[in-house]
Amino acid sequence: MNVEELLDLMEETLEAGTAVPFAPAKRVVDVDRMRDIIDEVRNNLPDEIRESKKIVNDREQIMKNAQVESETIIQKAEERAGALVSEQEIVKRSRQRAAEILTAANTQAKDLTRNATVYCETLLKKSEETLARSVADIKNTRMNLRSATRPNRGGQGGQNQ
Repeated sequence: MNVEELLDLMEETLEAGTAVPFAPAKRVVDVDRMRDIIDEVRNNLPDEIRESKKIVNDREQIMKNAQVESETIIQKAEERAGALVSEQEIVKRSRQRAAEILTAANTQAKDLTRNATVYCETLLKKSEETLARSVADIKNTRMNLRSATRPNRGGQGGQNQ
């Protein structure tokens, strides 16, 4: 089961709990079952963390690929410019064209780098939000579980709980 399914199961377990008299917001739940579910959640969390690390590694690979591609484009432009005949007009045009190619290659490399960064940032943000929601849900469930398993204080008749 994934984390979302386990959280749904925790919620179902809480809902299935028996209501405490005079405290409708309190429920008696099967603590062993809740602990088993929490253990399952913990066992599934490393998958989410590994996915985040994979995204970071993918970002680094995209950046390396963009750098290699830009260097290749620049090298080809330089080779192309060097291979041209050295007659004055042809050399002048070749240098102008090489500069245009270099400018275009640098612009393309910057665009690739920027797009790769934005892509990776988006993936990391989504992973972070998913993990944050999961952690918040787990904390909330643990608080509810703790509240449900605390004994009533004698003489208070269910007040302030």
